[in-house]
Order: sequence, then C-alpha cells, then structure tokens
Amino acid sequence: MTVSPVVATDAPTTDATATDAKDARNAKNASAATRTRAVAPDAGGVSISAFDGSRVRVVLMLDVHDGMQQEFLDAYERIRDRVAAVPGHVSDQLCQSLENPTQWLLTSEWESAAPFLAWVNSDEHLDTVEPLATCVRDTHSLRYSVLRETDGGRPAPGEPRSAPRIGGNVVRHALTFTVRPGTEAETARLLSEYVSPDAHVDGSTRLLRTSLFMSGNRIVRAVEVRGDLQTALRHVARQPGVRAVEEALNPYLEQDRDLGDPQSARRFFTRAAMPAVHHAATGDRPGARTERLALLYPVRAGAGGELARLLARQDASAA
Repeated sequence: MTVSPVVATDAPTTDATATDAKDARNAKNASAATRTRAVAPDAGGVSISAFDGSRVRVVLMLDVHDGMQQEFLDAYERIRDRVAAVPGHVSDQLCQSLENPTQWLLTSEWESAAPFLAWVNSDEHLDTVEPLATCVRDTHSLRYSVLRETDGGRPAPGEPRSAPRIGGNVVRHALTFTVRPGTEAETARLLSEYVSPDAHVDGSTRLLRTSLFMSGNRIVRAVEVRGDLQTALRHVARQPGVRAVEEALNPYLEQDRDLGDPQSARRFFTRAAMPAVHHAATGDRPGARTERLALLYPVRAGAGGELARLLARQDASAA
C-alpha cells in the first residue's frame, strides 16, 4: 500500500505520481460486489454512496436521427428482454416526446446502484446496446436514488432512503487503462507533458481538478467537476493539448483504440470508467490549503467490492 500526496487547489492541476501498488484497477470491482450490509443512508457527510441499498432510477435522454424512429423502436424491441434479464434490473419504460419526434426518453429502475454500475461499465452492456447506436445522434444519462414513491397506496419494492444526501455541486469520476509492459518510461515522459485543460467549460460547468497517476503500467486519471460531468469530459477531449497526448499514447496502449471512431472510443472509455461509489467529507476551514492523500490497496480478484463497502462504512462512521 502506498500513500501518495496530491496538493488540492481550486484550479485544475495535473499530477503524475508513481506508486508501487500492484493493481489499481481492483477499485473498479467495487461496483460488481454481491450485496452486504448497506452504508447508513443518513450518515453525516456522505454525499455519494452506491452502497446505501436504495433503489436507483436511470434516465437516459436520446436524440434519434431524423427518419430513424421506427428503426430505433425495432432495435429496442430486440434488446429489451436481454436488459430485463440483467440481475438487479426491475423495469424500464421507453417514451417519445410529444413535441419533437427525434427526442426519446428511456427510464429504468434498479434494485440498487451496485448492479447497475456493474452492468453499465461492462462489455455485456456495450454488446447489448450496440443495435441502438446507428439510430442515435446523442445521449445524456442521469442517475438518481429513489427517496420517496407514491403509487396509489400499493407498497413499493425495497426501502427508500430515509434522508437526502447533502453535498455541493461536484461530480467525481476516474478512468483507468494500461500500457504495454516495457513502455512505462516513454509513457511517463508523455504524461509529464500533459497540459492542464481550460477550467471554464460553460456558464454552468467548470473543471475543478484533474489528477494523473501512474502505477507500474497502469494509468489512472481522476477529475472533479462542478456542473455536468459529460459536458466537462467532452470539453476536455476537445482540448488540443489533451488530444495530442492521447494520440501519442495510442501506440503504447494494451487495448487498441481509435478516438476518431465513435464506437471504438465508446468501448474504450466504458471499459476504463471508474465511477465514484462513495464520498464522505468533513467541514473544511475557510481559506485552508487542502492536502489530498491517495491510498491504493492491492486486493484479491473479486474482493474489491467488499473492501470498498468496508471502507465506505468506516468513512460514514467517521464523517
């Protein structure tokens, strides 16, 4: 286990930190664990938790190509039973806008966040939704915990959260991928040239921080965003300095990718995704400089989720 200090500021920074942890990717397994005792839903200081046991409602907004509405509906008919068979899936509903025929809404309900995150970041998910890709111009996904539900007096499945989580307008996300063994030195050189992207995205979204870590041949990139995460990620991807480094990295990656091919890029970034599953914070002193410490735990295959739940319960208790 290695503790790596990272200085935190309100401006975006890029830090390359070498560690001796064996496998940073095990953290991603947190979303695939079997259910155990949930984190207390009303734990103080917890602003993000995939482990509180509450049901999850996913809202996917889709912009369908003009004239392809029937093709899109036919593609959905072909995949709907496959999605319904995913463990943890409860139901879904497909809607078409009354005002604009190209705008569609797909809502789905899940028993909890863990099974949804395990599926949405898997190759199975990519293969399942592939028939929809040619019909869709753009998508935007929103994910919510169900706090209350009124349904004509009938009991709703599962237990709703007893209290809302309290936190600021900050979203956290990370990506992880590997380079071929033997190319670590050249990869580190390229990463050292990484230029921090412009922090301003638009009137409602701002990139607060980017951090870059390297552990052996594994790279982890973490971002913090105030506002909309997907808008911020697209903003970062368009930065010339970022694109130059990403293109230079391509020959060294263990998993091939073509950022000019939407399907190849989507598959790469889905596999690389490390969504935040828990965040607990204590009050900061106004004006105080914050020091960030990263803890990397090498764990047995398949045990990442259980460790994440244990750490989440400890954080919730201490918050």
